[in-house]
Amino acid sequence: MSLSIVIMIAAWIFVIVWIGSVIYTQRNIHPRALFILFIVELWERFSYYGMRSLLVLYMINHLAYRDDPAYGIYGAYGALVYATPVLGGIIADKFLGYRKSILLGAILMAFGHFALAFEYEYVFFLALGFLIIGNGFFKPNISSLVGRLYPEGDPKKDSAFTLFYMGINTGAFLAPLTCGAVGEIFGWHYGFGLAGIGMVLGLVIFIYGNRSGAFGMQGLPPLEGEIHKKVLKVFSREQLIYILSFLSVPLFAVLVNQNEISSRILMVVGASMIIYLFVLALKEEKVAKERLFVILILFFFTTMFWTFFELAGSSLMLFTDRNVDREVLGFPLPASIFQSVNPLFIILLAPAFAALWSFLGKRGKEPSAPLKFSTSLIQLGLGFGALVLGAQFAGENALVPLVFLILAYLLHTTGELCISPIGLSLVTKLSATKIVAFVMGIWFLSSSFAHLIGAEIAKLTSLPQEEGDVEIPLQASLSVYTEVFGHIAWISIVTGIFLIFLAPQLKRWMHGVK
Repeated sequence: MSLSIVIMIAAWIFVIVWIGSVIYTQRNIHPRALFILFIVELWERFSYYGMRSLLVLYMINHLAYRDDPAYGIYGAYGALVYATPVLGGIIADKFLGYRKSILLGAILMAFGHFALAFEYEYVFFLALGFLIIGNGFFKPNISSLVGRLYPEGDPKKDSAFTLFYMGINTGAFLAPLTCGAVGEIFGWHYGFGLAGIGMVLGLVIFIYGNRSGAFGMQGLPPLEGEIHKKVLKVFSREQLIYILSFLSVPLFAVLVNQNEISSRILMVVGASMIIYLFVLALKEEKVAKERLFVILILFFFTTMFWTFFELAGSSLMLFTDRNVDREVLGFPLPASIFQSVNPLFIILLAPAFAALWSFLGKRGKEPSAPLKFSTSLIQLGLGFGALVLGAQFAGENALVPLVFLILAYLLHTTGELCISPIGLSLVTKLSATKIVAFVMGIWFLSSSFAHLIGAEIAKLTSLPQEEGDVEIPLQASLSVYTEVFGHIAWISIVTGIFLIFLAPQLKRWMHGVK
């Protein structure tokens, strides 16, 4: 039995014990519906990150793509995945409700994952189209349904979302260890097929929760009668949404394939929304205006953070595959399983960071949100710096010791914990109630922009020769990666330092919000 299989089994045992203990200790505190949604989200994230851990490797090693087009497809896919929830949220709010939107999204994504198990290029793009539109319906609405389980002002809501966030990272932790390892060792279609099974399990559990009445009256269509009204005397509104959702799949498949076109479209749409928010801010009174200015300024910094962070699925993945010594105890480990390191660190460190902020807050020493953002960028830069340092220990085989990759992921994770939950909380606090949903949608666009920009940065690591079956010289690839990662390290650190000097002014514009 290979070490990869042993690690996978150990991880599953750890997770089963951990989930069992969480449900047992929290069962009398939170409603049963929370734990159902927790497991559903775990399986959905298992399927998403299982697929993502294989995506670039599959394109390079099976479909024989060069680095540049592989990075372009990965970037367009990620950008569209983070853009479609805006539309999915609007449709749920106005027509379908959360439950039907989640069901539709899960079905579409199950189609996508199983389609990836068929190793044909034209099916590959259709599969990504299914995943993009399915995620648009699923992702925003399951989080919204969690929020609806608790009345306004209920102090248990924060802990409920903390548990839900842990479910996300548990799925993300298991996926590369399972789908990634199986895909690389036994065959790509097995890995993608496992991701599909995970999505089906999530769908089945959600249907069980729905039929058992666990969700009560929450998440139903806002106006049940409206969705049954006929459009042009042919289809009901509900049926038309379902039909158009499936018919839009080829469109998204084309947008991923023609990623330069989709990049321009998303940039124009995103920039227009940011300009619109700036115009809205100018119309507000002083306090509300300056708070929105803070969001707009920090939007730039969070976009930069995610741009570099999301290289984990593209250039950092290929760096791990090509230039990291992945041998442990005499067994070579698949490159994809190292995608589990970040979510594992989150599971282990998130409670410690929550306790740290609480400890400092009680003593009046908790850093402001802009200062936390600055430290996140500095830590991210230090993480890439660790990879550059590791290259100095590569030796003649041009393989960086594994410890430096783990150190990089550790620093990236601590940086993430200083920006991701902080940013989401800050948006809800700084935005006026009437536009908070709109502003949150724009905030999530930072991840969409990040994938687009990150694809262009990843292309800087593309190697000049990749024609035919010519083997890539490891020394050449290490030199390219080291140069680009070094530039990223300095840009991230210097930007973080700049934000430190900007933080006092931003804190004043926040007008007491912490």
